[in-house]
Amino acid sequence: MAHHHPHTNPHGGIHPERHVRFQAAQKVTWVSVAVNVLLTILQIVVGLFGKSQALVADGLHSLSDLLCDFLVLFANRHGARDADEEHPYGHARIETATTLALGLILLGVGGALLWGAVVRLQDPAALHKVHVATLWIAILTLASKEALFRYMLHVARKLRSQMLEANAWHARSDAASSLVVVAGIGGNLLGFTSMDILAAVLVAAMIIRMGWKQGYQAISELIDTSLDKDEVDAIRATLAATPGVRGVHELRTRRMGDRALVDAHVLVNPRISVSEGHYIAENARALVLKQHHALDVMVHIDPEDDTSAKPNQHLPNRETLITHLEQQLGQDLPKPGKVVLHYLDGKAEAEIFLAGDVSQEQIKILKNAINRMLREDPFFVAVHLHQQYAP
Repeated sequence: MAHHHPHTNPHGGIHPERHVRFQAAQKVTWVSVAVNVLLTILQIVVGLFGKSQALVADGLHSLSDLLCDFLVLFANRHGARDADEEHPYGHARIETATTLALGLILLGVGGALLWGAVVRLQDPAALHKVHVATLWIAILTLASKEALFRYMLHVARKLRSQMLEANAWHARSDAASSLVVVAGIGGNLLGFTSMDILAAVLVAAMIIRMGWKQGYQAISELIDTSLDKDEVDAIRATLAATPGVRGVHELRTRRMGDRALVDAHVLVNPRISVSEGHYIAENARALVLKQHHALDVMVHIDPEDDTSAKPNQHLPNRETLITHLEQQLGQDLPKPGKVVLHYLDGKAEAEIFLAGDVSQEQIKILKNAINRMLREDPFFVAVHLHQQYAP
């Protein structure tokens, strides 16, 4: 079995290899913070004075973005730390927990805005014409949020950060909601006074939808949902193509942050040495780490497919089996130089290596004794003789 934990840093700091990733994530998040601070002030102030429910709702949405940005900054700082004794797989799940928090925040904000807009829609006094300045702020917000989305998504995919991508799509939901706000305010200014509040309802529904999506993705990761089928099939193909691997079964995957954890059983020739089996496992592990952006890979070596072969746990251990051989063969068995045991398909096989000075007559007598033993032996299905020669 080949199993290596990720590199650990006893000081719990940020590994140099991830320092660039950390800095880029910090930069893009601070850009988002600056944009959202400016937009939040403009939307809420102008929305209140211009009497636009839709613009105020969008402003509160931007305010929730600010809280989300600070959560991202926190998670990015702590999630980038190396593995330690308490967290042998690293701290990437902090990003996952933050993604869940983002989803819950969006659900809460969206639910509150939806309720408020529906209540106002039923009040005729709330239906009035908004100020034209609200339209210009809504257009500015739309352009700013779309530009921010494109910038953040580019960085998130470059860094392969699920958390940053979640925040980028959050910005896209803002841009989409701002488009609805532009339409609502525009309709209101053209004389359809209910359009502004209807826009607020749509904005709230969009926020709820995005919150549900992000929360669902985070929960899926926290309960160790497998990677998607295409990714699993690709990992299986990589393992199966490793020289020395005869088959792959019990392949299990899960995600941690932006990377994958992989466990697999690979089938190898049952008669190779332990060291050769370990060598094959190490090669398989290295290929998956290289080709599939995995955080850690555990490869278990099987001499047979243990999902279909008969179990071997009922068989005695090595010392008992060798004692059994000596008892059954008695004085016909010369002192062996080495005995190799194979536990296969519910039975045992033995390879006995005899010293070079054993005569052919002794070997013939021993073979006859082995044949008699195997007729009714409860443990052994085969015993093979090999003669050792001095170098």
